[in-house]
Order: sequence, then structure tokens, then C-alpha cells
Amino acid sequence: MALETEDRESDSPYIARVWRGRSCGVERMTSVATANWELVFWTEQGVVRAAVRGPETAASAAAVPDGSESFGITFSHGTRMPHLPVPRLVNTQLESPHATPRSFVLRGEEWPLPGFSTAEQFAARLVRAGVLVRDPLVAEALGGAPPSAGTRSVQRRVAASTGLAQGAIQRIERARQAAVLLAEGAAPLDVTHRLGYYDQPHLARSLTRYIGRTATQLRREDAGEPLSLLYKTDACGRS
Repeated sequence: MALETEDRESDSPYIARVWRGRSCGVERMTSVATANWELVFWTEQGVVRAAVRGPETAASAAAVPDGSESFGITFSHGTRMPHLPVPRLVNTQLESPHATPRSFVLRGEEWPLPGFSTAEQFAARLVRAGVLVRDPLVAEALGGAPPSAGTRSVQRRVAASTGLAQGAIQRIERARQAAVLLAEGAAPLDVTHRLGYYDQPHLARSLTRYIGRTATQLRREDAGEPLSLLYKTDACGRS
């Protein structure tokens, strides 16, 4: 049984990460919370499908078709599609009405299917067509840079661009960072202090809600079903 994944960072300001995966003998996985939205493509029993997947505010169980292959572009904070507001996508996804091994439909137009090595070129094409836009202020605010606008203005623009409040994003990304550290062998007490949790019960509640695992399960890798992609994040606020 395996859920094999590969991922990489991107040099595009519009993309946070590019990933791909393949399942073998896995029926279910735990989909961990994420503060980013994605374009996801997958093949199931020879049928190609595509969807825009919104942020997920809690861990959940997800079915994994045996032998399926998937590929995704995770977009950076501040990147959005004006025709499809991210707040409408939180905890849900919108599937393309038509997808083939060569193309899919987005904003009522047909686009060539991107690949693991061509995600940046694809995003650039979407930008030129006005399908993707980016608010640098949101990226700056979530990256810890001094705000160049008033607090309320920043809050409104973060919510409009990401579908989530700034504090919610920080809590999700801090839990993901904690999960990565624990999986690497860090002690729960060290993670508690390093990431600014009040105490270990606070860490435990965060892991249960956003990751769907306890610290022990993450350190021993003994959970009954695999986790979706985890990677280190830059934003780990103390909200």
C-alpha cells in the first residue's frame, strides 16, 4: 500500500507549490487542512478530470481510487481568479465541465492540460488572459512584512483573496509546520515552544483539528491511512 507524492517549489509569484502523486492499494487518505486553493487534475480508470479546489479548514477523510494519478498547482496567497471568488470555494471544489487527456475547460474556455514541469508557463498564460490576478499586499501581510495599508483594509483584502481570515490562515499553517516537525522527530514540548502554542494540550487540539493526527501518530507514522501532502510553510503566526 502506498500513496507516492512528489512536490517542488516554484519561482512564480503566482504559485506556491507544484505536486503530483500516484496511489497503489490505498482506499482512503486524510486530507489535511490547507489555506491555499489549487487547480487539481487526476486520472481515474482512464478518465481525466479537473477541478478548482478551495482551502480546507479542517482535516477530513477522502477516498483514493486505486491506481489513480494526480497533479496539482497550489497557488500562492494573494493569487485569485476574479471570475471565481475563493470565498465560494472554501471546503469545496468546482469540477471542470469537460476534461480530456489534452485539455480542460476553465472560465468557459478550453485550455491545454498543464504538467508538472510546465505549471509556470501555464500560470503565465492564465495571467496574460486575465484569468489569474495577484494582490501583492496579501502576500506581504501573510509573509510578515510591515503592512502598507490600514489593518481593516488588509483584513478585507486577505479575506477576499484567500477566503479565510488572517488568523485562520496562521493557525492552519502553524499546525502544518508542527506536523512536519513532529514527523521529523521533534519532541512535542519543543514544537510547543518553538511555534508558540500555549501548552501541549493546545498543540494537541490544533493537530487533531487541522491534521487529523496526534503527535504520537505523527512521530511513529503508525496511522491507518496516509496523509495528503505536507510541507514546510513560511507563515507560523501565534493566533
